[in-house]
Amino acid sequence: MRASLVQFDVDPFEPVAARRERAAGLVRSLGDSDLVVLPELWPVGAFAFESFTTEAEPLDGPTAEVMAAAARDAGVWLHAGSIVERAADGALFNTSLVFSPDGALVRTYRKIHRFGFDKGEAVLMSAGTDPVTVPHPKATLGLATCYDLRFPELFRALVDAGSRLFVVPAGWPERRREHWTLLARARAVENQSYVLACGTAGTHAGVEQAGHSIVVGPWGEVLAEAGPDEEVLTVDLDPARVDMVREEFPALKDRVLGR
Repeated sequence: MRASLVQFDVDPFEPVAARRERAAGLVRSLGDSDLVVLPELWPVGAFAFESFTTEAEPLDGPTAEVMAAAARDAGVWLHAGSIVERAADGALFNTSLVFSPDGALVRTYRKIHRFGFDKGEAVLMSAGTDPVTVPHPKATLGLATCYDLRFPELFRALVDAGSRLFVVPAGWPERRREHWTLLARARAVENQSYVLACGTAGTHAGVEQAGHSIVVGPWGEVLAEAGPDEEVLTVDLDPARVDMVREEFPALKDRVLGR
């Protein structure tokens, strides 16, 4: 299974429409991948709170339209990162979009844990409620977004739902980059699963982004890691290794709490 993480540079001076087309071009260049992943809130910037309301869009809005076409043209499964979704009742959500190779929107995930400590995303956006998995033909994917990485309960729920591989788009700040790497590896080790954590490059509303997208194996080994700048990180994975690790070291069978 070949996965490509697009560590996108969200340039605040680039028009959103141009940014969508640039992202679509990168997706189209990755037609040899089984899964392509974009980061969190790349159309607007994860910390550009003042733009959330003006850039919010419905699930069939311009970002979904452009990303559906890119997935179809490339013939890839595409986790298109997340958008600021405006629901029918006007509520805003941080919502991930997943497209199949025919361009169909097959899953959405509304971020459950909102960051901000009573500021920013935490007050501007509503919270999702349900864990979401994706039936990718090579491995069931479990979806999480950025701050979710700090909450292991969600990842346990995804494992119980059959996930073998976690996909985590993010807009993670540079000043907490060590947490990013540590938590990605922890979620992989404790759940004996792959973790594909795709961050952004650049600076969002004055907040320098960590970059350093990372792919972690089910034993906790770092399989690939990007640098700080825009980069496409491609890695070949063996989904069967998840079952091998779980059989060789069956820690998940000894769970007591949360059964």
